[in-house]
Amino acid sequence: MSNKKQRVAVIRGDGIGVDVTDAALAVVDAALVRIGGDRLDYDYLETGAGYYRDHGVDVAPGAEAAMDDADAIFLGAIGLPGVRYPDGTEISPHLRIRNRLGLYAGVRPVKAYPNSPRRLADPRAADIDMIILRESTEGLFYSASVLEQRDICTDDEVRDVLRITRPTTEKLHDFAFNLARRRKQRGGRGHVTCVDKANVFRSMAFFRKIFDERAVAFGDIERGYNYVDAQALDMVRRPWEFDVLVMENMFGDILSDLAGGLVGGMGMAACAEIGDHHGLFQPAHGSAPDIAGEDRANPLAAILSGVLMLDYLAERSGEAVFADAAKLIDSSVNAGFSAGRLRPIEFGGDQGTRTLTRELVDIVQSK
Repeated sequence: MSNKKQRVAVIRGDGIGVDVTDAALAVVDAALVRIGGDRLDYDYLETGAGYYRDHGVDVAPGAEAAMDDADAIFLGAIGLPGVRYPDGTEISPHLRIRNRLGLYAGVRPVKAYPNSPRRLADPRAADIDMIILRESTEGLFYSASVLEQRDICTDDEVRDVLRITRPTTEKLHDFAFNLARRRKQRGGRGHVTCVDKANVFRSMAFFRKIFDERAVAFGDIERGYNYVDAQALDMVRRPWEFDVLVMENMFGDILSDLAGGLVGGMGMAACAEIGDHHGLFQPAHGSAPDIAGEDRANPLAAILSGVLMLDYLAERSGEAVFADAAKLIDSSVNAGFSAGRLRPIEFGGDQGTRTLTRELVDIVQSK
């Protein structure tokens, strides 16, 4: 192990964010101990809608500095019904965090596990294994994260700015091709699809132009194109044919939820937000405050986000123990579904958050 213990800034947030965060970190620690490594060092920070309701700000003093200094950030979920900013929008400090830390690469794995619900009858749906890569700091979300960019906002008209810049888009496409290359080395297709609306919007034509420019350096990786509306159709018609799909922020927000529905639901939707110097990891689902604390939430999206965090720490630190722990958890989830040992309530099973977590920890410890 490295002499420097890896420190993770932890934001449980709101609702089931508390439940699934505790589950994810328990599994991460169990895997590290099983491999022979040290547990991570956690720094718990107050951030979210509940904190805003009680204190009038959405991030506790000192929390942003702690995130800056951490080796990784883990976020449970943020949001509560009825708690809004004065302009009516949801409490969303995580959008601001993405922008401030330059977390441009939103990685959303979509994988079908054995015996998990499948919404498509075609048997090829068992082979779904793709990554939706959404740019996370620009696009149509740019206006939401940089409030001063809302150029017109009156009671008669509102406009939001869609922003695509060359520096960020070049890094995003390089990230996509490198990701496809790593997947190819593990037996994947080695293919990147550029998803856009280049036939209508200049911003999207620019996005595709940069995609083609960056592709030249990755001759070993195949490339393809799809307009976002056609891609939505193909997510239902032939999702097993895709590998890495790279797209603008809003398109990725929508298509990643659609893709999650194909492999069981948002309870399986892991997410990593990666930048040049920081990484944030979170389940892509909401805070579901109606079931918070009731032991009903599916923790697997958070646990699989923990796998992404371990892979990130392995790459950043050069320590193989983190990559080995990530592989151990991923194989344990697969084995648990294959053997019928993982049965989340979300899928009609009988395991609540705590029971499923204990079962997965048992699988990890016995492998």
